[in-house]
Amino acid sequence: MNTVFAQMKETAYFCATEIQNHDSVSVVSHIDADGLTSAAIICTALERAGLEYDIRFVKQLDETIIEEIANINPEVVIFTDLGSGMLETMNKYGINAVVSDHHQPQGTGKFHLNPHLFGINGSYQLSGSGTTYILANELGDNRDLAGLAIVGAVGDLQHLKKGELTGINRIILEEGSKNGVVSYNKDITLFGKQTRPVFKLLQFASDPYLPGLTGDEDACIKFLADIGIRFSGDERWRRWIDLEIPEKQKIVSALVQHCVQSGIPSYKVERMIGEVYLLLNEKEGQEMRDASEFSTLLNATARYEHADVGLAVCMGDRGEAYDSAKTLLYEHRQNLVKGLMFVKENGIIQMENLQYFDAGNNIKETIVGIIAGMSTTAIGNRNKPIIAFADADSGVKVSARGSQDLIRRGLNLSKAMSEASAEVGGAGGGHDIAAGATIPAASKQEFVTRLNQIIGQQVR
Repeated sequence: MNTVFAQMKETAYFCATEIQNHDSVSVVSHIDADGLTSAAIICTALERAGLEYDIRFVKQLDETIIEEIANINPEVVIFTDLGSGMLETMNKYGINAVVSDHHQPQGTGKFHLNPHLFGINGSYQLSGSGTTYILANELGDNRDLAGLAIVGAVGDLQHLKKGELTGINRIILEEGSKNGVVSYNKDITLFGKQTRPVFKLLQFASDPYLPGLTGDEDACIKFLADIGIRFSGDERWRRWIDLEIPEKQKIVSALVQHCVQSGIPSYKVERMIGEVYLLLNEKEGQEMRDASEFSTLLNATARYEHADVGLAVCMGDRGEAYDSAKTLLYEHRQNLVKGLMFVKENGIIQMENLQYFDAGNNIKETIVGIIAGMSTTAIGNRNKPIIAFADADSGVKVSARGSQDLIRRGLNLSKAMSEASAEVGGAGGGHDIAAGATIPAASKQEFVTRLNQIIGQQVR
């Protein structure tokens, strides 16, 4: 892996040299947590190198956007966390592009940094932000940005495949640890350890699903009270980070016993404990301290057309931008609750190999995938992937979510979504466990029927 890392650094140096040949740079990035952290890494590196830049965030890179960029005639464009699938179109429009991406490449580009070109799987061995981190360090010493690369990787769920970050992600993690910006250790993997009351960790647990606890606040409070986990002095529930180690051990032991008694397979129970990542330069008790919570905060900005806020937080703004991000996060959580209620009220349609719901214009296309994942836990069938439709300006947005159990049985949503969408005149892709597509509005039924067939062929 170190040899491959060295080879990637050589290509990154080649790309960085081209960037340094220009006085001004345009940056184009994706709107998810991996895209935001990628943008922050490259923009910080450009600032430190004394290069002027402008930035644009896009939901999806298509020919229309590439043509718009070409019409501006920038000296050089850096694409981060996207672009590898549109290389031929960039060539067609004569864009001088430096592409730093981790998605499956299609076509060739002169200045192209992508783990797949080196035999590394971009789904779980290196994120877009990690790829951009390698590029940034050829523009100068930017090793202090390793934390952002880890946030991007976690936001992209790259740690779930093996229960920890692997591949080139691991090299970046260890580099960040050595330089005192990131730490990693085994802990409970439930979301919200920095900011949520302990019972909320159980209430919203989804991987693994906790029978009798997940989704039931009263049951979670009773569970903790029964094992003697106390309130704090002001009778407020403490957060996970407020607990003493013996208390944490008591909760974990009780949860394991609860899961075993509920018939949950041991490999699922084991997923409750895994590697977690902390950003050591951030305050304890804030979202930015924990890589998982940080990535959720970022998703709450860009997915509501406030990518500038997320970028500012990534680049160190802990004042106005952070306050705005927290407001957006609150609204994001409210929208998730509303979206979940919509699905509960309208139901999920079951097919032989998948389940789906059509949100129409009731759920924003940029968060329908998150709600799809939540719906599987709350009301859906956890033995099938879930597909969600939502209206979009360009047609219909489709989001698909699977599980590690389904991946073990052969599910690859990236391939399934890419194939099914192409057959109805759309386009899609992503990762094996989470993927997306855009299809014509009139082709929903044809698409889901074909997708059901493809997934049936994949899953054993």
